[in-house]
Amino acid sequence: MKIKNLFFLLFSLQFSISCNKIAKEDKIKLTDDEVTESVSLNTKQLSQIELTTGLIEQGNVSEIVKLNGKIDVPPQNLISISMPLGGFLKTSKLLPGMHVRKGEVLAILEDQQYIQLQQDYLIAKMKLKYAELELTRQQELNLSKASSDKNLQLAESETQNNKILMNALSEKLKLIGLNPLNVSESNISKTVNIKAPINGFISKVNVNIGKYIAPTDVMFELIDPSDIHLALKVFEKDIPKLYIGQKLLAATNSKPDIKHECEILLIGMDINAEHNTEVHCHFEKYDKILIPGTYMNAEIKVKTSKNYILPEDAVVSYENKQYVFIKNNKNNYDFIEVETGIVEGDKVEIINGNKLVNKQIVIKGAYSLLMSLKNKSEE
Repeated sequence: MKIKNLFFLLFSLQFSISCNKIAKEDKIKLTDDEVTESVSLNTKQLSQIELTTGLIEQGNVSEIVKLNGKIDVPPQNLISISMPLGGFLKTSKLLPGMHVRKGEVLAILEDQQYIQLQQDYLIAKMKLKYAELELTRQQELNLSKASSDKNLQLAESETQNNKILMNALSEKLKLIGLNPLNVSESNISKTVNIKAPINGFISKVNVNIGKYIAPTDVMFELIDPSDIHLALKVFEKDIPKLYIGQKLLAATNSKPDIKHECEILLIGMDINAEHNTEVHCHFEKYDKILIPGTYMNAEIKVKTSKNYILPEDAVVSYENKQYVFIKNNKNNYDFIEVETGIVEGDKVEIINGNKLVNKQIVIKGAYSLLMSLKNKSEE
């Protein structure tokens, strides 16, 4: 008798569980168009939940492509400062990050070869002057046949050789920053000034006082911030969406709320092993916080189309699907599945929004209704 009762109890329990499971599954069963589940609220519940309904609208939505990269300096804006003839560093007060103006003295070098170069130039200048006088004298003598053509030719050759020598030494003086017109026997200098060729800031200092600077050594590196670029990594699938002149907004990781306007200047034409390429962008306005090497995040609107849209608060997520609530009478709301698309700001694109036209959609308080529905399903 006890075995029969036990068997009957187990059978009843299994039947009850199966019935409850079927009943629960029926509650959330989907049809082709919508979820048949609905939620009803009494007057007290309605007073406790702030619900607002509205109609679905049509509006423009843009697809946003999110990229990341870092601030870069084009080759023409990164300048290495060196000394073509070498020399010992006598004076410099530069530190990385310091701003300098074009023509400002960056360092002073000294070396005996500067003295020798000026000496050679002055001697070549005097020799040229004597050679020109001798040429004039030979030309006069040759006219009266008092001198041979050979002597005239020698005078012309000597004059030309001295011109070449003086011009070459003149260019060497310019190369180290000395003006040949200011070089004379009374102001020969053992030092030369290294001046900034651009307005910018110092990025690297590779020297110290007393160090010998070889012609191949880079003393300083200067960056011209007027044309720094933002180099972004773009995946292969997003490249066709971009074009030259396209606008975008970028922000640093440390200050994400400050947006910097940029414009695409160049799109890379080669794809690397990671299936991306570089896109170079120009900042519309330079900001001092934009330091080369700084990582940035960017957003580009790549497509604008008109479609059905709802406020983001109107759409709720349930079991990896998206739903909205439709008001069908004063106290009752239907749970409808929707297909969402692009999210822009606080607006969500509803791809199948045509089935929601002229229906009262809960645009505020949808989450509270979802909680009521979940509680109902769990009863």
